[in-house]
Amino acid sequence: MRILLLSALAGIAAAPQDAKGAPPPRTRAEVEAVLGPAAAPAKDPRPLNVLLVACVKDHGPGEHDYPAWQKKWAPLLAKVPGVKVDTADPWPSKDQWASADLAVLYLWGRYTDEHFKDLDAHLARGRGLVAAHSATIPVGDTHEKLAARIGMSWKHKATKFRHGALDLIVKQGDGSGITAGFPEQVKLVDESYWPMTAGDSARIRILASGVEEGAEQPLLWTFAPERGRVFTCILGHYSWTFDDPLFRILLLRGMAWAAGEPVDRFRALVLDGVPLK
Repeated sequence: MRILLLSALAGIAAAPQDAKGAPPPRTRAEVEAVLGPAAAPAKDPRPLNVLLVACVKDHGPGEHDYPAWQKKWAPLLAKVPGVKVDTADPWPSKDQWASADLAVLYLWGRYTDEHFKDLDAHLARGRGLVAAHSATIPVGDTHEKLAARIGMSWKHKATKFRHGALDLIVKQGDGSGITAGFPEQVKLVDESYWPMTAGDSARIRILASGVEEGAEQPLLWTFAPERGRVFTCILGHYSWTFDDPLFRILLLRGMAWAAGEPVDRFRALVLDGVPLK
């Protein structure tokens, strides 16, 4: 199985935790309480080809730094036995799509009809897809097309956003294992989008939400098309979020789930290079 990662991250060092507005580091005990005991590793892990897809950076320092993410996470994921990583910027070739078991999109979603065809073909092969943050923002009025592929989509002139502190309300019991061990609420500093245009609601499972304008708004979910698996995460505006080990647990588990792997396949990367108290 191949995982294709589509995005970009610069450097190997953790994002500065003393940047203006950055949250404090987690404690090791806090992280280990969520991780729980490790299962015995598989003797012969399934080969995975991961594709990371990114595009040019489009925000200020430490924001939407897709190239930095790609540059950092490609070697990070390659540390996992059996995993091969490929990268694309701004979009994968047909050959890259054909060989990817998992494609991770962290980019501004300037999707064309040809891009949608690539996503359809990838999922029709039974492969995995992850869409992070602004990968949920389509061009113009194509929100329904994107929602049909990743579960929910930003809608222009309707969806709002907010940067800052948020309480992530974590759901349990959906069967994916992605949120296993998490407390009911996790404090983060990132960006929320709401309301989102939903695709087939029967195929969406909300994993976590945040309160905006007095109501819970979805922030993480899984989506089950006819074939393949999709994990979508609105969080990921700031570079520091990718170095938050609790967020990493959610993202790495979501990636493994989308690839059809045990959710702890990337567990060893949760604390790799992250700051702790």
